[in-house]
Amino acid sequence: MNQASKHQRVVVGLSGGVDSAVTAWLLKQQGHEVVGIFMKNWEDDDDSEYCSSRQDFLDAAAVADVIGIEIEHVNFAAEYKDRVFAEFLREYSAGRTPNPDILCNAEIKFKAFLDHAMRLGAEKIATGHYARVRLNQDSEKHELLKGLDPTKDQSYFLHRLNQTQLANTLFPVGELLKTEVRRIALEIGLPNAKKKDSTGICFIGERPFRDFLNRYIAREPGPIKNDKGQTIGQHVGLSFYTLGQRQGLGIGGLKAKGAQRGGGDHAPWFVARKDMQKNVLWVVQGHDHPWLQSTRLTAQQASWVAGCAPTPGTLAAKTRYRQADAACDMDDAPDAGFTLTFPQAQWAVTPGQSAVLYDGDVCLGGGVIESKAELLL
Repeated sequence: MNQASKHQRVVVGLSGGVDSAVTAWLLKQQGHEVVGIFMKNWEDDDDSEYCSSRQDFLDAAAVADVIGIEIEHVNFAAEYKDRVFAEFLREYSAGRTPNPDILCNAEIKFKAFLDHAMRLGAEKIATGHYARVRLNQDSEKHELLKGLDPTKDQSYFLHRLNQTQLANTLFPVGELLKTEVRRIALEIGLPNAKKKDSTGICFIGERPFRDFLNRYIAREPGPIKNDKGQTIGQHVGLSFYTLGQRQGLGIGGLKAKGAQRGGGDHAPWFVARKDMQKNVLWVVQGHDHPWLQSTRLTAQQASWVAGCAPTPGTLAAKTRYRQADAACDMDDAPDAGFTLTFPQAQWAVTPGQSAVLYDGDVCLGGGVIESKAELLL
């Protein structure tokens, strides 16, 4: 389903991780001419403990040596800063919570990287994403499918890919379970077989996020209020919080007693609303508080894999990564955006995140969440 039909020149994005390494090996085993490219996309404090692309490149080069392929080091830092990071900061400054991995895939891995690979004479590119591509014989459209490993499926992050990008892309590990990928890596003696999976911001790495963001966005402290309108603390700046957040609120030790703490029990506090105009952070106690539940959302900046919106009706959606598909009804979807209604309320629907639609295993596309309707108290 995801395999090239003939031997081709395939350029693989080698990140230094095990998934892209096994991707390159599988393609070489299938007889393709494989070339590796390591993308450097972040230069600020790159020598720090959180983002050492040097070590990742050394790992990627070691993999290329074992597999027996060439590897090229390419710098896309300028493109990343202009197309991804600038938008990332704009969204956070506006009080929303963006997903940089989605933008990074659309603008860097499947645009800047794809363009570069084609200039190198590639017929296809390949990455270590857990997803699949299938050509629908009836519609003659390329479909983006979930990876076969439900615990690793990354189609959510790839939902902005278009027909041209999918037609030129292979996802070999999307056909495998992660345990199988690790087994292959050990069996063939890849030097990074036991390297842990990367997390954190795309290309920026794992780091104390608030400290990192504070370099680029000014802190504007203000009151933290509960659902009774009582001030129970002070926040450091609304950009540094996201809806549903439980840790790092600075009020975790509060015992809700009487009028001063809004009454109630010892349930944990969650971020429920952000009032950018009044600079107020609203928090509530309890995971199931109505302010954290939404039955309706609107999304903008829609992007559809097939090139046009799906027929309105009953579909499934994820409003954040690693969330189970939730049944929903999609209203008429003009090209710019759409509205989803959920029979069962969804938790902590967050403006700036993406609502991604599915029809079974087929990822249809999605959009950026603009607003939501909460349950009433």
